[in-house]
Amino acid sequence: MSAVDDLSVGTLRFLSVDMVEAARSGHPGLPLGAAPMAYVLWDRHLRHNPANPKWPNRDRFLLSAGHGSALLYSLLHTTGYDLALDELRHFRQWGSRTPGHPEAGHTPGVEATTGPLGQGFAMGVGMAIAERFLANTFNREGHDLIDHRTFALVSDGDLMEGIASEAASLAGRIGLGKLTYLYDDNHVSLEGGTELAFTEDVGKRFASYGWRVQHVADGNDLEAIDAALSTAIVSNGQPNLIIVRTHIGYGSPRQDTKDAHGEPLGPDGVRATKEKLGWPLSPTFLVPEAAGQHLGESLGRGAKWEADWNARRDEYARKFPDFGQKLTEALSGTLPTGWAEGLPAYDPKSGDVATRDAGTAMINEISRRIPTFLGGSADLNPSTRTYLTGGGEMGLDGGSGKNVHFGVREHAMMAIVNGMAMHGGVLAFGATFFVFSDYARPAIRLGALMRSKSLYVFTHDSVALGEDGPTHQPVEQLWSLRAIPGLTVLRPADANETVAAWRLALERPGPAAIVLTRQKLPVLDPAAYPVAEGVSQGGYTLSEAGEGPVALIFIATGSEVSLALAAQRTLAERGVRTRVVSMPSVEVFSEQGAQYRERVLPPGVPKLAVEAGSPVGWWRFVGESGGVIGIERFGASAPGPVVLDRLGFNVPHVVETALALLPPEQRGTSSTAR
Repeated sequence: MSAVDDLSVGTLRFLSVDMVEAARSGHPGLPLGAAPMAYVLWDRHLRHNPANPKWPNRDRFLLSAGHGSALLYSLLHTTGYDLALDELRHFRQWGSRTPGHPEAGHTPGVEATTGPLGQGFAMGVGMAIAERFLANTFNREGHDLIDHRTFALVSDGDLMEGIASEAASLAGRIGLGKLTYLYDDNHVSLEGGTELAFTEDVGKRFASYGWRVQHVADGNDLEAIDAALSTAIVSNGQPNLIIVRTHIGYGSPRQDTKDAHGEPLGPDGVRATKEKLGWPLSPTFLVPEAAGQHLGESLGRGAKWEADWNARRDEYARKFPDFGQKLTEALSGTLPTGWAEGLPAYDPKSGDVATRDAGTAMINEISRRIPTFLGGSADLNPSTRTYLTGGGEMGLDGGSGKNVHFGVREHAMMAIVNGMAMHGGVLAFGATFFVFSDYARPAIRLGALMRSKSLYVFTHDSVALGEDGPTHQPVEQLWSLRAIPGLTVLRPADANETVAAWRLALERPGPAAIVLTRQKLPVLDPAAYPVAEGVSQGGYTLSEAGEGPVALIFIATGSEVSLALAAQRTLAERGVRTRVVSMPSVEVFSEQGAQYRERVLPPGVPKLAVEAGSPVGWWRFVGESGGVIGIERFGASAPGPVVLDRLGFNVPHVVETALALLPPEQRGTSSTAR
């Protein structure tokens, strides 16, 4: 280790220690132990440009062990990112750019929001998939514009999480040779030594997944770490795991103990650690001139790398103008001009259509129009019907096609989709049954927190699923997802609303969940109903029937819209005028101006929400004088129509409930409705 290397590692270590100490909160153990491997990666191997954190061909680095965020902020500051020393001094404080765990979009250079263990591991797999797909789509002989790698620092905790196993298995199966993870193997977890719960041979486990595994015996041996990274970068078609034996809290009185994990060292501990490792006691937040100059060389290297790439991109655009335009659109996140012109439209005369089938047609239409649209399902393509015809396969026989076979790995699938979205350049989706959104929820929540352009597709959306019974019938999932800030949930009422919902999901910022039926539904006539415009507003007046003032408003989503329309017809025969509001997206409707919302749902008019799921969130729309027909129990195993009927989703029950909300003089005269 040269003097400047030693000084640089010390700078990273003690900026981190000083951050945690100033905040009286944080995790000093990981930075003290893992700083050498992070330094070698960033100083000798990572191709990035601190002056432009969004340079498309940069290598990606994720701190999957996000609790060690102080180390990442130290790296970002010293290598030249727009992260001032004062931000480090305000670590974990309100309004700072150095939150307790890394947040994408909040701190320059942070590629993804991490901290929930295993998420960064899986998102790195998604980034490597995106890189492979874009390279296969756009590179031409002698013009490798997309050619970068994905690195991550992972911890014992990451590897204990099931999501990491799911993602690692897939990465090995499809041979992501540009993926390299440094494993901070310090043998200590929050409760104590890892022998309490984690004793498998990690190297053999990953080798069985198809990874190339290397070992570095001493986490302070920079040359050994460098050699392992140099080997990993020479791709042999396998993802790489470098197991680095480190010591948590290295050099501190708490070294190799659980107490080093998540507590400040304290003044005495800081003093003892600095004295042991030969670091000045003051000033705090010290960046020695030699270390600052050396680490700051990243700016010059990065500028040169990006300038060279820009020149090659310009040459590529001249030689391949069509591909150049498409690449520019993809990397900027811009949808192709006119992509939504002439989208499919369904005629009611052609018969009922399940919204999952309309979704199939729509994603294949999108795939034809947008070259960077890709995705797959959790081993459910025959049921979710989300296969992209003619799109090829990702990973099979070395392929880099559009269809990703995620396997029965819902949690990792959605985190991988998040990683693909955060990489940029692609539009990615993952699909499964709606009830299994529970398996994927942590990744969905993180996608919303990052505002990633992730697309989550869920079919088999209600108890109408039928015979598979309550284990497979979602009840509480709709409002559970609607409760996630920043997530757009779309439950279209028919095939035409499905087309409009997909368009809205692609054009709207942030992640979206599209919730679709297995059973066939009547098609709304787009010539009679303002479907396309209405979906774009989240909720809209679909139908009014009868004469005189509106006596009651139905609010419905998905398959229950056709039920509300049938109840409306029955009430019209009785002389009761009602309005049916289709509300495919509560979130989008809630964003509309008060004037629009009150026009659709005017105050003072009784409202009845109808949705085959938990009623918990509808009361804010219907008010105390309104009602909700929902489900406050689990479903049952029986044919879907029988389950719906027994749970009250039939015209007589809807009509009866609606009439009960009206004063007697407004209930009409027909004797056929009860």
